Amino acid sequence: MTPVPPIPQYPAGFLSKYCWWYVRAVPAPAVTIERTVTRSGKTFHTGHQAWHEAETPTVYRTTTTATTGPLLGLPEGEVLFAVDRLLADPHTETRALHRVLIPFATAANEAEQLGEAPDTEPEQIYAILTAAGHKLTWDETVSAPMPLPDERATLQIPDATPIVHATRVTRGTDQRPLILEELRAGADRTQLAYRITADSPRTFRAV
Repeated sequence: MTPVPPIPQYPAGFLSKYCWWYVRAVPAPAVTIERTVTRSGKTFHTGHQAWHEAETPTVYRTTTTATTGPLLGLPEGEVLFAVDRLLADPHTETRALHRVLIPFATAANEAEQLGEAPDTEPEQIYAILTAAGHKLTWDETVSAPMPLPDERATLQIPDATPIVHATRVTRGTDQRPLILEELRAGADRTQLAYRITADSPRTFRAV
């Protein structure tokens, strides 16, 4: 068996005098996006509401996928309205991609205005759904995946940099999903903030 060499013994103060340590400084994200939804009367507010649109919103039809379908309580292949927005922070020009997915059932049965104008701002969508009789709640999950090449180019973020991906489901009075929102931004420039309040456990009834 090879003997283990003894641990070197250095005089007092040797390491502090002759050795230097390099600590990499990690800058704080430039922008904090407040994700809490607030309400004043009939008006709703979100944290990215002050961001301006860097491009005209893109409205199109798409279908639910293996990822978005379960979030909306729909099978794969159901038709949706989709609205993509490229947003920019007015102070730093940090970019974010925002997407709204609206099921046809929501547009037809809950708010006909959304079928006529799917590119309605999210805050106005909340107001429309509330006026239709819903008491809204939101579920949100956050992940940090690596971006697709087109996302990296659009967001103008460096290589090997992850994004923050927030997925928000707006639920109606019966807890049925009404719309789905996605927000993507570079993790090197943005962080998400939430105000958390205590809530009563949900009561489930046997069917």
